[in-house]
Amino acid sequence: MQVADRTRDVRGTVLLAVACAVLQLAVAPNVGIGNGRANFALVFAACVALRHGGRRGVVTGFLSGLFFDLSTTGPIGLMAFCLTVACYALGIEVRDRMAGELSSTMAHFAAVSLGVSLVYHLAMLLVGQAGSLIDVVVFRTLPTWALTVVSFLPFAYYYSRLRASGPELGAGRLSRRGR
Repeated sequence: MQVADRTRDVRGTVLLAVACAVLQLAVAPNVGIGNGRANFALVFAACVALRHGGRRGVVTGFLSGLFFDLSTTGPIGLMAFCLTVACYALGIEVRDRMAGELSSTMAHFAAVSLGVSLVYHLAMLLVGQAGSLIDVVVFRTLPTWALTVVSFLPFAYYYSRLRASGPELGAGRLSRRGR
């Protein structure tokens, strides 16, 4: 039997949001490779989209993208747009994709993360905040992608193990008692 515990889901999402917001504001600006920085707003939005999907994932993508835009010097609305589209793509199946499927989750996230990083940095080139196409691809997009994927790994591992090994409301006890 599967029981929906909305309180636990909301509490977990709020804790994840606070953790990713603190990491985005405190760690991401200070740790980087070249001109690339980890995108914890994408990590948070992807976790919600992969776990819940649908409308919740898209709204979370927009709000976390807006948070990212307001905390950086880039154009407001660019990351909100990118994360909204990314979360729509990640959560289109509206199921818990993170449950026990670490390799599939990482592959989906890596592809979406590369797309978001490339689109964001190409737009930064168009508005004049990047020097050249080589600067965008080599020194911004690839390091941002690598740091974001590495940053997502602990979250993906935690959520894949949480759902895969979690208790199923005493199902094991009932089968043992019945013997």
